[in-house]
Amino acid sequence: MNKPGDRIDISVAHPARRYNYWLGGKDNFQADRDSGDAIAAAFPTIRTTALENRRFLQRAVGHLAREAGIRQFLDIGTGIPTADNTHEVAQAIAPESRVVYVDNDPIVLAHARALLTSSAEGATAYLDADLRDPERILAHPDLRRTIDLSRPVGLMLVAILHFVPDSDDPGGLVGRLLDALPAGSYLAASHATADHLPPEVAAEAKAAGRGGGPHGLIALRSRAEVARFFAGLELAEPGLTSVAEWRAEAEPRPRPSAAEVSMYGAVARKP
Repeated sequence: MNKPGDRIDISVAHPARRYNYWLGGKDNFQADRDSGDAIAAAFPTIRTTALENRRFLQRAVGHLAREAGIRQFLDIGTGIPTADNTHEVAQAIAPESRVVYVDNDPIVLAHARALLTSSAEGATAYLDADLRDPERILAHPDLRRTIDLSRPVGLMLVAILHFVPDSDDPGGLVGRLLDALPAGSYLAASHATADHLPPEVAAEAKAAGRGGGPHGLIALRSRAEVARFFAGLELAEPGLTSVAEWRAEAEPRPRPSAAEVSMYGAVARKP
């Protein structure tokens, strides 16, 4: 059986490493930087998008832990750890919070095992798995040891669904995950869009997002398409909106525009 490290292909861009590059990190390779630069050439504010998306995750986790009373989180598409990860935000509010991280990049796996350490009262686990195999995630013994699927879970799908093409049925994947979670669970998700971009910029961004093979693909979906991921759920205020504006009252002003960020986000409860 291959070790995770055997799967690292530094010649192909990977979303987690490209995101790390946009955030100013050092855990990336030339292919990631080239892909990141190509997207930045078409969409110059992509680094603002990455930062605002990260802040959305932190505010969403804070809302779920503080206001919704969620104490268990399933964070799929973790990315390379940086400041204020899901468990750090949640455990600062409720030290007993338990978090399972999932990513399919072996570099993320190595960093997560080293850096994602839990509070004494809570727990964290890391799964080397893919969003496109939800049954494997849900049945994984490390997940089952860490969180109780009979109690509400905060499902975090932050900046990952736009890497899943329509041919892989992203809506179906979200549905299969939510079906396994009890009433009172939440979905927090963000998703790239071209809705706010001029047509020529949107075309360039879409073309850049298609580069670099499967890991390079970015599906820029419309608001209506993103809203389908939340079908049947109860949206928390302010609903589906720019990640830069979702419960951002305490963030520094002026806020980036919807066009600068081009990312929708929402948090919703499973009734």
